[in-house]
Amino acid sequence: QVQLEESGGDSVQAGGFLRLSCEASGYTITYYCMAWVRQAPGKEREEVAVAPPAGGRTRYTDSVKGRFTISRDNAKNTLYLEMTDLKPEDTATYYCAAELGPCPANWMDFDYWGQGTQVTVSS
Repeated sequence: QVQLEESGGDSVQAGGFLRLSCEASGYTITYYCMAWVRQAPGKEREEVAVAPPAGGRTRYTDSVKGRFTISRDNAKNTLYLEMTDLKPEDTATYYCAAELGPCPANWMDFDYWGQGTQVTVSS
């Protein structure tokens, strides 16, 4: 059974830093596309960053480029998201998602999801 558990969410001041982790169990992430998706209050979920399997090119939504870095440690079966220069508009619940094989074009096509971790950025 595929399970994903996020951690690392917190309340920080604008300009701050957070590192989110997503620990996978029940499978090895090596062959999975892994992603971070966020949902702000009253808004739809939004893909934040994607890390393909086999060392493919990562992708980011425009609003986080240059500030967020997605990485994966296949040996630890863990996905990370380093977030710097945080802004109030980054406030959201951040979800880890996984999909076997190539990365879907749309976040709605990921099959496996964690429960989310809350990030709150105050100005």
